[in-house]
This record gives sequence, C-alpha cells and structure tokens, in this order.
Amino acid sequence: MNDIQVVKVGGAQGNDLNAVAQDAARLWKAGQRIVLVHGGSAEATALGESLGRPPRFAQSPGGHTSRLTDGETLEVFLMATALVNRRLVAALRAEGVSAVGLSGLDGGCLTAERKGAFRVIENGRVRVVRDDLSGKPVGADSGFLRLLLDGGHLPVLAPVGSTVDGQALNVDGDRAAACVAGALGAQTLALLTAVPGLMRDVNDPCSLVQEISADEMDQAMSWAQGRMKKKVMGAAEALGHGVRRVVIAGSAGARPIEDALAGRGTCLVPAAVTA
Repeated sequence: MNDIQVVKVGGAQGNDLNAVAQDAARLWKAGQRIVLVHGGSAEATALGESLGRPPRFAQSPGGHTSRLTDGETLEVFLMATALVNRRLVAALRAEGVSAVGLSGLDGGCLTAERKGAFRVIENGRVRVVRDDLSGKPVGADSGFLRLLLDGGHLPVLAPVGSTVDGQALNVDGDRAAACVAGALGAQTLALLTAVPGLMRDVNDPCSLVQEISADEMDQAMSWAQGRMKKKVMGAAEALGHGVRRVVIAGSAGARPIEDALAGRGTCLVPAAVTA
C-alpha cells in the first residue's frame, strides 16, 4: 500500500501554518511520509500592495475568482510564495525534520500549461484576457519527489508551475496538490483551509457537508463560495487522477493533519459503482 499522504495548506488569512508544520513533523517522526503543498495568496497580496503593485482579481463567467498575472505580478507571486515556503521549511526544521523547499520549477517537478485567451468579468463587463502568466497543472515528477522522500526529506512545494520550455507560471495550489497526489498515487489528499470544510450555507457552521461523491460535484459547486470553488475543483481532479479520498478540513487546532486524515471535515470520494 502506498503510504504517502499529500497535504495542502491554504495561503489565505486564517490558516495556521505553524500548527500544520508541527503536526506534519509529529506525523513524519511517527513514520508517515508527507508531501506538503502550500498557497501564498495573502502574502502575495500584501507584498504587491507594499511594492505599489496591488493585485487585480477577476471572475470567470462560471464564478471562479483568479489573480490576473502579468510579468510584474508573477515576480511578486514568486517572491511571496518563496517567503511562505521558507517559513514552513524553517518551522519543520525547528521540529527536527529534514524539510526541502521547492517550487514546481525545481527539477521541473510540476509541469503546467499556460492559459490561452480566456474571458473574465471585470468592473461588470466581460473582456478577453491574453498573455496571462498563469496556468493549469498537468503533471508532477513523482520520481523526483519519491527520491526526496526515500532520502528522508519532506518536500515542501510552492504553487509555481513550469512549462516544458521553462516558463514559470502562477498555478492554483489546490489543483497543484491534486496533480501531485495523483502522480504519487496518494491514498488521501488533505486540503486544509481557514474553514472546517464545505458548508451548504457559509453562514451556518452546522451545515458542514460530511461526505459527497464525485457524481455529486455539481451540487458541491453550487454550495461552494469564493475560494472553496477551487478546492472542490481540485478535489474532483484528484479523484479523477485516482486518489481514493480528498478531505477539505480546517487548518486550526493542535492536530489539523491528523484530524483531516481521520475524516474530520468534508470527505470527497469516488462515484458510487453501480451494478
């Protein structure tokens, strides 16, 4: 049985990176092999604003919100995600874990395809965006990541993809984690976020969805709001890559990874097999 678990912790405000790092270290020392993927949205926004390069966001006609990424924005994103990456590596090393910080550029371990022209709704109007430096993760080098794991190193991966010709791209962290989990044949992908999981009503914490299957993703997307839509999308892609289970769970608490692996959150599972 594959004993690798992929964990992604969000980069928005409200995520407890220290709690995640401490729990990852505890599980690692207990023999659990983990690949940690992280986001960086809050740091990228704060850094961009401090440099006089505030971010621009746009919504697709389908309701997905994305960061528009020109050359300057990509530079800010690379700096911000590197900072988050180093913080996580430092926290893990402080717990006695040999963590290795990477982006998808390193060793070409995360391949992405650049977006073509796409439509967005900006200031109430639909327009076409071209030459955006963001992309879709399409492959992960499982051999490279396994080499690190087999050498006793915990990989910490920033959400930066690389085209086949080496162009860096801003990629969504949840979808990157799904790609990594599929390539590694992970049993579980844990998507840790600032809320307890997917809720039918974002204003009612008692409306948490306990479990939902891949053939109910349209229903899940109708409940998801904001960034949760990308998490549901990433979960669907992970299941499509053969991951047995995806858990969307909170990053707070003393043992957020253990709680997620125990199913405390929203479990997304493959479609039911009918006779």
